[in-house]
Amino acid sequence: MKKKDFIVLGCVILFLLPFFVSETVYSFYKTFNVEHGMIMSFLKFGILSTFGECIGLRISAGVYNRKGFGVLPRAIVWGILGMGISMAMTIFANGVPAFLKTMGMENATTVMGEALSGQKVFVAFCISVAMNTIFAPVFMTLHKITDTHILSHGGTLAGLFTPIQMGEIMANLNWRVQWNFVFKKTIPFFWYPAHTITFLLPGDTRVLFAALLGVALGILLAIATHKK
Repeated sequence: MKKKDFIVLGCVILFLLPFFVSETVYSFYKTFNVEHGMIMSFLKFGILSTFGECIGLRISAGVYNRKGFGVLPRAIVWGILGMGISMAMTIFANGVPAFLKTMGMENATTVMGEALSGQKVFVAFCISVAMNTIFAPVFMTLHKITDTHILSHGGTLAGLFTPIQMGEIMANLNWRVQWNFVFKKTIPFFWYPAHTITFLLPGDTRVLFAALLGVALGILLAIATHKK
């Protein structure tokens, strides 16, 4: 690790330290999280997922930021996408157990509020598979479009708010990488198991854990940039 890596690691530790050493800070976090869930989703994803992309840039280019990368625009986009992820998690966490109940698993809803068991893991896995199969490809493609838009406007904040050329960007996406790596590999081999764990967690920690997975996403995106 280089000096700048230790500096970044130190900043992360200092950022997280109050949550572990101060009951007041942690209590405020839990209360604010319950009362303002969407605001917290925006902040969690805006900060953590953008940090993940910075790590991805460090892996692929050797730096955490560079001209045209657009850290602030990326944070804004991630915040908005994070609210969508929070909404999707709520929809699938409630809808999939209801669907399983119609398929004969009568306790599919109640088992999610009980202690860890094989049935609970099965329901959490079903929720993860449904969300990542139905929602994730659309989300990932939209993220790729906004990422391309940010880069094409030099990473400026003003550029972020210019009209997105959806058709042009979609026509020029590398769909081979999008399908062969992003969809076909990361979804079943990473996101299915990762979000199974997410849905086994208490409801008030799921979005935070999903946002922390944004760090992993940044690394995966860095790998994807090297795929042909």
